[in-house]
Amino acid sequence: MLFASSGKPLEKPGLSPEFHSKEGAENIDGTPCDAYNKSCCFYCRLTARQAALPPAARGDPIGKGANQPMKPLILQSDFGLADGAVSAMYGVAEGVCDSLRVYDLTHDIPQYDIWEASYRLIQTVQYWPEGSVFVSVVDPGVGSARRSIVAKTSGGHYIVTPDNGTLTHIKRMSGIVEARVIDETVNRLPNSGESYTFHGRDIYAFTGARLASGVISWEQVGPAIDPASIVELPVVDAVLSGDVVSGTIDVLDVRFGSLWTNIPRTLFASLNIGHGQRVEITISNDTRVLYKNIMVYAKSFADVYVGEPLLYVNSLDNLAVAINQGSFARAYNIGTGTSWRISVRKAPSMIYE
Repeated sequence: MLFASSGKPLEKPGLSPEFHSKEGAENIDGTPCDAYNKSCCFYCRLTARQAALPPAARGDPIGKGANQPMKPLILQSDFGLADGAVSAMYGVAEGVCDSLRVYDLTHDIPQYDIWEASYRLIQTVQYWPEGSVFVSVVDPGVGSARRSIVAKTSGGHYIVTPDNGTLTHIKRMSGIVEARVIDETVNRLPNSGESYTFHGRDIYAFTGARLASGVISWEQVGPAIDPASIVELPVVDAVLSGDVVSGTIDVLDVRFGSLWTNIPRTLFASLNIGHGQRVEITISNDTRVLYKNIMVYAKSFADVYVGEPLLYVNSLDNLAVAINQGSFARAYNIGTGTSWRISVRKAPSMIYE
């Protein structure tokens, strides 16, 4: 049983004796353990905060999984930083638990670009510790019938997001082992029930913070669903045909204008092209060929002169095209997505060898 500084037992909801096995438990500073004392241990502070919430929003503060260390919460959106949207999400997370560590993946996803949101997740998630919770909000269908879900990856990460294709790359390249629909009767910011346009704050940031801080367990997110039912965007697979590998330009390395393709290094290796050799690159969209030229397959940018193009392997182990200290995308007006195709073959030997 827990005892306040007055010596009287505390009888607040959710307090569990498993963390305080003897009477007169003390904080690190030697003061009596008291759920209303801000210097108290994490579990008492967390319980005190939760006790102040309405029952529907409180959940089980010391439920299954809640005695685990807090995990980082990582936010991604297309909101930008020009207004208070991202700050509001931070505020909601702080309101759930003021000890929670909150980080940004990016808030510069182009507006409504679900494809890029999906790609930024696969670019990032695997490098965070197991148990990390990601909130991704690129949600042009906010307020519609699309599901709000949390997915658990094969690496043990959690992603809170609308079920609109945001999990395409994670599902295909990493794997999703479990998924749940968010129970909004419990996992929704109190007094936000009549707001239908800011689920990033009211549902996703709130649920993500509760899961990351241990306020709710994985099972308390909501009903389980089949991971196979998670929505995927259309994808064009990279292929090898004769002496040519072809694929799509999935995304840009935004600040530097490099083109990141979906062609794996392992598939390109079938062409037996070594570093320093020349390749022929062809880039087209649905209407025309925008680029066809020869460049070096290089280990790094330092292998070519400033201003020269190169083919290289990017940090996701896929092929990429760039200009050393320049923007390939800007120079040739290249876009991204499944309609942007790229093919690679060894340069004709009659000219270059």
